[in-house]
Amino acid sequence: MTVELESEPTRTGWRAFRARLAARPTLNLAYRIGVAVIGIAVLVVGILAIPYPGPGWAIVFAGLGILATEFAWARRALGWLRDKYRQGMAWYSARGPAMRVCAAMATFALVLATLWVLGTFGLVGGWIGVEWQWLHSPLER
Repeated sequence: MTVELESEPTRTGWRAFRARLAARPTLNLAYRIGVAVIGIAVLVVGILAIPYPGPGWAIVFAGLGILATEFAWARRALGWLRDKYRQGMAWYSARGPAMRVCAAMATFALVLATLWVLGTFGLVGGWIGVEWQWLHSPLER
């Protein structure tokens, strides 16, 4: 009875797929470019969404996570940002209810200003027959 020993463990799933891509330089480069484009797009959307209510930070972490699958600098940046985020949230939580109220009011003001600049109030006002000039975006003038 003979037993075959493999010099390297058998790869299955994602690692096997990635190893096959890595063996073909042109395909590997195309894959890395695709990951970079998608990761940067998700990261930019996340950065733009940070000041608004919703999952801005989660989208930033997702974009860095996508990039971290292929790039060492993104893995380091993800670890660093995760630590800074935790420190910032600990600082914010320690400030008490007055800070939370101020932050909520600032977020509300930012959302209102963005909706006004993008012309949302003028659009909705037009739907219901209100045509006040101040409702319209300064970009429309």
